[in-house]
Amino acid sequence: MRLLFDQNLPYRFTGTLVDLFPGSERVKDAGLDNSSDREIWNHARDVGLTIMSKDADFHQMSFLYGAPHKSIWLRCGNCSVRELEAIIRSNYSSIANFEVDLEAALLVVDRR
Repeated sequence: MRLLFDQNLPYRFTGTLVDLFPGSERVKDAGLDNSSDREIWNHARDVGLTIMSKDADFHQMSFLYGAPHKSIWLRCGNCSVRELEAIIRSNYSSIANFEVDLEAALLVVDRR
């Protein structure tokens, strides 16, 4: 599973989470740092990436445009980079199951 990490996520995630999500990239690294959410959505769809964001905009787009494109909404408020990484790692099985569900368009991940 390859992710597209939105601007609001730590830049280092492409390295620290490579064991779970090899081939993932950041919006900035894809040259999309000044792009609209729709352009980011289209890029992710076109190259087969799942968007991961703390931004509700992609949550709304998932309802508007639906599957097969996917987005993961991290609803965990302000937390440290270490806490955020731990939340993602502890939800890996849910993320992996979401990825293979052909009808699912949105996964909400929050603190547990």
